[in-house]
Amino acid sequence: MFLGIDVSKSTLDAALLKAGAKPRHKVFSNDAAGHGALIAWLCQHASRPVHACLEATGTWAQQAALALHQAGHIVSLVNPARTHAFGKSQLKRTKTDKADAILIAEFCRMHNPPVWAPQSLQVQQLQGLVRRLEHLEHLEHLEEMQKMEENRLAAGGLSPQVEESLQEHIAYLAQQIEKTRRQIKDHIDGTPDLKEQADLLESIPGIGATTAALLLAELGDISHFSNARQVAAFAGLVPRIRESGTSVRGRSRLSKVGSSRLRKSLYFPAITALRFNPLIKAFGLRLSVQGKSKMLIKARCLSLGRP
Repeated sequence: MFLGIDVSKSTLDAALLKAGAKPRHKVFSNDAAGHGALIAWLCQHASRPVHACLEATGTWAQQAALALHQAGHIVSLVNPARTHAFGKSQLKRTKTDKADAILIAEFCRMHNPPVWAPQSLQVQQLQGLVRRLEHLEHLEHLEEMQKMEENRLAAGGLSPQVEESLQEHIAYLAQQIEKTRRQIKDHIDGTPDLKEQADLLESIPGIGATTAALLLAELGDISHFSNARQVAAFAGLVPRIRESGTSVRGRSRLSKVGSSRLRKSLYFPAITALRFNPLIKAFGLRLSVQGKSKMLIKARCLSLGRP
């Protein structure tokens, strides 16, 4: 039996597929009570664990997936691009939450996507801290705003009270950023497995403590990947080839079908490796001679020199 769930911030549209029967559909709230009701509904209509499929929509899908996993069901989190492409291939014209749930269930039945398992509690906690730090650092553009406001104040446009308020806010943000960085360091230092992996990552030229923490948080258990190519694909760093017949010879570009956080965090380490690592530098030069784009060269260097 296969369960498709269309996830939104407040609701879960669930469609249950049983052989030889019409799909069952029901809507649940996307909270702890709704997750419990969904599990009870499955117990009522399914005699055995189902294979549930949800689109990977961040935190909105994570808690529902965890509830299903803990109840003993098989769970898959899939890239929404896959189910969207599947819908096009099936010439689906109806676009409703119920139709999407049925489509996701059909996708699960036909393609049997990989099974998902939650990360360890330590990795989940680290991921929360790293993403909190990322959010805070994005707010540092307020410093630029302060400079603009100071220029306006010098021209007689703003009062000293406004400048003081802005300076206090920026000081508070800087304090929170430093606090979160300390929490990340303490969390890694207090978890032997994470500490060992962080030390290994930081031994790579160009990888510092911040990048190592983000890699550990976003990749989770590295043993889930069979090789470097899979890690590169997870980060969207594999090339997308655009060739067809004799007339289409598009330039290779990054697929970007993967974690944007990983791509962003690895950009500057890639530049460092291309400048200072003799092996990577030579590899990059060979790709450049072949006419590869700069971004593709960086991506292939990040995927450990895969051709």
